[in-house]
Amino acid sequence: MATEEAPNPPPTLQSQSLPPTTLPLYPEMIMTAVEALNNEANKSAISKHIETAYPNIPASHSTLLSHHLNKMKQSGQLVLVKNNYMKPDPNAPPKRGRGRPPKPKAPLSPGAVASPPRPRGRPPKPRDPFAPVPSPTKKTASAGSGRPRGRPPKKAKTAASSVPAAAPTGGSPRGRGRPPKVKPAVAPVGC
Repeated sequence: MATEEAPNPPPTLQSQSLPPTTLPLYPEMIMTAVEALNNEANKSAISKHIETAYPNIPASHSTLLSHHLNKMKQSGQLVLVKNNYMKPDPNAPPKRGRGRPPKPKAPLSPGAVASPPRPRGRPPKPRDPFAPVPSPTKKTASAGSGRPRGRPPKKAKTAASSVPAAAPTGGSPRGRGRPPKVKPAVAPVGC
């Protein structure tokens, strides 16, 4: 028994030949169902119509139907009105987006040149035509106040400025902080 044949390997999905699909594409099936059902074409009615017309539909039929209905609705092939799918009316005006529509632009004359759009934000203050032109110097970090940023440094004390202009009477130097409140003398009660 040396000439024994090897057993056949189990068939895989790739090696199995599936029956040829005779189903049309889902958008075609949906359009025929909508045409057959007229104004009663809701999702469940379309699904039942497709199931009766095409008996060998895939197991994922409901998912595929939902996907293709949404896709056809977004592209404008179908219109959803009161939970019923219909073909769009060719005489209907195009659907407007949300928000206020833009103003219509006036056509320019043939020789005119379009000016650039206005910049955003607050317009700059008008400049005095007679004022001297400032020289281009290094810009400060502040918004044009002329002062540097941050707290100014303490001034150094000199001998002339160390003598106070108004010396306190009493000779003792003044302490730090707010002085205590002076209480008025009260006469004893009960005499």
